[in-house]
Amino acid sequence: MYSVKEAYKHCENVISHHSKTFYKAFSMLPKNERNAVWAVYSFCRKVDDIVDEGCNPVQELAQFKDEFDLFLQGGYDSSNPSWLALEDVFSRYEMNEQAFHNLIKGQEMDLTINRYETLDELLDYSYHVASTVGLMLLPILAPGKTKVLEEGAVSLGLAMQLTNILRDISEDLERDRIYLPQEIMRRHGVSERSLCAATVDASFIDMWEEIAGHAEHYYDEAFKTMKEYPLSSRIPVKSAAYLYREILPTIRLKKYTVFGQKHFVKDETKKEIVVGLSSL
Repeated sequence: MYSVKEAYKHCENVISHHSKTFYKAFSMLPKNERNAVWAVYSFCRKVDDIVDEGCNPVQELAQFKDEFDLFLQGGYDSSNPSWLALEDVFSRYEMNEQAFHNLIKGQEMDLTINRYETLDELLDYSYHVASTVGLMLLPILAPGKTKVLEEGAVSLGLAMQLTNILRDISEDLERDRIYLPQEIMRRHGVSERSLCAATVDASFIDMWEEIAGHAEHYYDEAFKTMKEYPLSSRIPVKSAAYLYREILPTIRLKKYTVFGQKHFVKDETKKEIVVGLSSL
């Protein structure tokens, strides 16, 4: 049986292993908020892992949905550290239950949809799998400010998900998923065959940059309201946003070689960004 402290430590280990960028940014939060973010991340990671790595993801996700419904009714497996930590979070903050449901809905989309025709369709998917995370975290990061910050949180989620998509083209192809909107691919003369052949030419770069332009637009939208965050969470949120946005110029410097490798922002660059924001 875990103590609440041990449960939070378990959640911290999950994020430190799977997302060094978010871990670095949100480690700057005060202890209670930091622990709460770890617990929410652990929930998100569990859903993601079911879809990407589960033996029977349809059945496992349905079971997880039932577990979450039971959790909301006050019943959960107290021997599971993720549920134990999340229960403590829900007791401390006015959490947005619908955002959790919408995240699960977004992951369900991955079980039935592996191509997106339009940018709008992709943005709807991105809202469900990424913007919802921001909405989950708002009651923790900015209590009393959730309404004023909702739009910015949604924009940041869209920006980050588009960034993920542009970075993970090769990895997604291995799962027979192409998130790049088909209409944008056609407009630039990029085919599925050329993606599978790992062709990086002028057409691919133009297509990539069009989607990157949308991502950068949403980053700009998100930055407009970040001053509304309390100081204790403003720097971690801005750090996460700047660190993630830096993936785009990192890929450009690598000449768009997104096939067969996954680009990460260098540790020294991360440190420069975080130190620079901390001194503002």
